[in-house]
Amino acid sequence: MKVSDILRVKGHVLFTVPPQASLLQAVQTMAQHDIGSLVVMEHGKLVGLLTFAEVMEAVAEGEGALGGHIVSERMDTHYEVCGPETTLDTLRRTMLDSGTRYIPVMQNDALLGVISFHDVAMAVVREQDFENQMLKAYIRDWPEEDGQAGADPARTSAPARG
Repeated sequence: MKVSDILRVKGHVLFTVPPQASLLQAVQTMAQHDIGSLVVMEHGKLVGLLTFAEVMEAVAEGEGALGGHIVSERMDTHYEVCGPETTLDTLRRTMLDSGTRYIPVMQNDALLGVISFHDVAMAVVREQDFENQMLKAYIRDWPEEDGQAGADPARTSAPARG
């Protein structure tokens, strides 16, 4: 499975915010759409990611208040990226090794979407479910061995003497 497969199932809806937006506006957008990250775009280019981790850090520093922060002050500018041909195994390893929960999917300079750790977990579950179904179907249709069709295992010992 590849990142492009995950995006096909997930869709390509992106929620963006400009770097000059207030942190409060960004949080309201995240809450309204029940999402954990926003893509920060400026002049049509990806310039950062704002995730709930950066927001929580700002809240903790502000002792419960967001204050007058703007997105560019809190956004992450050092993020991992992947391409549409990246395999699920590579993506999963990258996310685990780097501790990243959101990875932008880029092709050349075009942003195709963002893959979350949740998206990866769902893809793994779907893939495992499919493999499980295929294995069960294969076992159900297992060819019977020569001369053993319907044989009772308890009756395959030496003949009884009588």
